[in-house]
Amino acid sequence: MDPLLILGVLVIIIVYYINCYFTRNFNYWKNIKVVGPKPIPLFGNIIASTLRRKTVAEVMQNIYNDFPDEKVVGVFRLTTPTLLIRDLDVVKHVMIKDFDCFSDRGVSFSKDGLGANLFHADTEIWRVLRNQFTPIFTSGKLKNMIHLLNDRGDKFLREVDNICVQKNEHEIHSLIQRYTMATISACAFGLDFDAMADKMEMFKKIDKIIFSLSYAREIDMLFPGILKKFNSTIFTVELRYFFEDLVKTVINERDGKPSNRKDFMDLVLELREKGEIKGARRSNEDEETTLELSDSIIAAQAFVFYAAGYETSATTMSFMLYELAKNPNIQEKLIKEIDDVINKHNGEITYEALTDMIYMEKVFDETLRKYPLVDPIQRRAQVDYTIPNTKIVIRKGQKVFVSTMGIQHDPKYYPNPEIFDPERFSPEKVRDRHPCAYMPFGVGPRNCIGMRFAKVQSRICIMKLLSRFRVEASKNTQRVMQFDPKRVLIGPKNGIYLNLISRNI
Repeated sequence: MDPLLILGVLVIIIVYYINCYFTRNFNYWKNIKVVGPKPIPLFGNIIASTLRRKTVAEVMQNIYNDFPDEKVVGVFRLTTPTLLIRDLDVVKHVMIKDFDCFSDRGVSFSKDGLGANLFHADTEIWRVLRNQFTPIFTSGKLKNMIHLLNDRGDKFLREVDNICVQKNEHEIHSLIQRYTMATISACAFGLDFDAMADKMEMFKKIDKIIFSLSYAREIDMLFPGILKKFNSTIFTVELRYFFEDLVKTVINERDGKPSNRKDFMDLVLELREKGEIKGARRSNEDEETTLELSDSIIAAQAFVFYAAGYETSATTMSFMLYELAKNPNIQEKLIKEIDDVINKHNGEITYEALTDMIYMEKVFDETLRKYPLVDPIQRRAQVDYTIPNTKIVIRKGQKVFVSTMGIQHDPKYYPNPEIFDPERFSPEKVRDRHPCAYMPFGVGPRNCIGMRFAKVQSRICIMKLLSRFRVEASKNTQRVMQFDPKRVLIGPKNGIYLNLISRNI
C-alpha cells in the first residue's frame, strides 16, 4: 500500500479522535434540556477570551445578553460544562441561602504555591482563615489606620503637585497605583514605600506576574483539578519567594512579636503566638478544623492582601475619575460635598468625615456597577444540587458562573445602563432593587473581606485629590472604554489619560 496513503489515513484517524476528545461533552447541556450557545471544538464558548481578544467578563456578558428569557444558560469553558446563572433568585440561593452547597470558588491550586490564601483556598482552609482574619477589618481597626492613609495621601498629593508643574495630562491608573501601593504597604506590612523606591521595578514586575493571564487557567479548564492534583500553581516561584521574603523581613524587624501598629502583620503574629488557629463550628456535629500558620500560609495571605489591596482600589478610582471627567456636572456636585465635609471637620479627613460623604458613596457604587472588577463570580458545587423550582441538577464538582457585568448592565434592573448616574443608588432605589442586582464585591459569606478597607482607602485618596484638582478629558482620553483582555481583573486597555487641573488657578 502507498506509504503516503497510509500516512493520510493515520492523520485522518488522529484528527477524528482528537476532535472526539475535545467535543466529548458538547451534548451535555442539550441532553438535560438546558439551552446555550453552540460550542466550537476545543474552545467551547470562550474562544475570544482564550485568544485574548476579549475579557472573559465581556464574553460572559454577551452570552448573558443572548438568552434574556432563560434562568440559566449552559456554557462550555473549553471542553468543560459550566452553568451561567441569569436569574437573581437562583443567584441568591447559590450565593446566600444554599451557600454551604457552593462554598468553594473552584480556583484552588498548590498550597505551597501561594494557593492557601483567602481568595483561592478551598472551603476547609477558607473557613479557618476567614474566621481569624475578619477582625482586622472592623471599624475600630480601620480608624487606627486613618493616620497612615492620610499621611500617604498627603505625600501622594505633593507628588501630584510636582508632576503637574511639568504637564497636565497623566496616565491616571499608574499614578493612582503609587498611592494604593504605598497605603497597602504601610497598613498591611508597616513598610515605608518612599524608602523602597529602589524596588519600584520589582513591584512593576510583581504586578505583571499577578495580574497577567496565564494559560495555566485554560489547562485547568481542559483537565479540571489538574493543578491541585499535581501540586502545581498559576504563579511563578519568583512570586512565592518575593512574598516569603517580605514576610520574613517584617517579622524579623518586629522580633517575631506583635508591635503596636495593629496592622495585618500584627494580627498574624498574635495568631501565631496561639499556635494552631481554628475555624468556627457551624454545628455540634462538625469537626473542628485547625491550621498551622506556617511561613507559606502567611506568605499566601500577604500575597492576596497586597494584590487586592492596591490594584482593585487603584482601578476603581481610575474608572471613577474617568467618568467624572466625562460628566463635569457630577464632578462639581462631588467637589462641593468634599469641600463642605472638609470644612465641617476643620480641614481633617477623619473616619467620621468619610461617613458624611453620602454623594461620594453613590458615585463609587455607580462606578463599580458600571465597572465590576472581578467578573464573572465563580462557585463550585460541593454536592449534587437541584435548582429550586426546576429539574436542573448541578452535579458535584461542576462550576457555576454569575455575570456581574451582565446583571449590572441589564436594563431590567438599571435603565439606560451605559449612562453614569449615581442617583441609581439613592436609598429608595436601592431598597426597591433585588439584593443580588449589585454585587461588585461578591455576595454572601464569601464576599470580599477587604471591602471596608478598600472603601476607606479609596475615599481618602479621592477627597484629597479633588480638594486640589479637577479632572478633564484630554486629547488621549478613550471615548469608549476598552478593557485589557490580558489582565485577570477588568482594567483599562492602554491606560486612562486625563488632565489634572489645579483648582487654585
